[in-house]
Amino acid sequence: MSVEVTNETVWQIDPKLFSDLGLWVMERMQVSTQSDLTILFVDPDPIAQLHMRWMQLEGPTDVMSFPMDELRPGEDGKIMEGVLGDIVICPWVAAQQAAAAGHSTMDEMMLLAIHGTLHLLGYDHVDPVQERQMFGLQRQLLLTFFAVRDQPVPQAELPAGSTDLLAQWDANHASGRNIDKPLNGEKN
Repeated sequence: MSVEVTNETVWQIDPKLFSDLGLWVMERMQVSTQSDLTILFVDPDPIAQLHMRWMQLEGPTDVMSFPMDELRPGEDGKIMEGVLGDIVICPWVAAQQAAAAGHSTMDEMMLLAIHGTLHLLGYDHVDPVQERQMFGLQRQLLLTFFAVRDQPVPQAELPAGSTDLLAQWDANHASGRNIDKPLNGEKN
């Protein structure tokens, strides 16, 4: 399989949707659908650790990309092939961003998967011109995927009664506590 999707969270996420999305974006960007791409969904603590290790930035983030073969979009009919890399997404952060933007958590996570894929292909948003190009392309890719999809997009769901791990991470770190130390007598 060229797109491997792993969910290490309690969120109920349809892996086939993200596999289909990854293949679809690779095809549009003229990257062989035989190229390898991994999408991993994690909780706030693991992505915060990655964020600190690789970006020297504290706290959970929405998405991180780890390129492998430094593939670039194909041109003039040439299809690029290799190991695209890994994308790590935190549904907890995505849910917070989705609420602020007024759309679903699934829409946000799909946008983040596309954003991560574009980073793997060398796109960036460090200046206003790059940002307009990358954000415009990711929006176009997502809207086109929705338009051509012949079935509804299943929503990501958090099981009832689940602990808000992002709020817990924030509370633990705002008070200088370690996430491994439970709050209010809770067990980890």
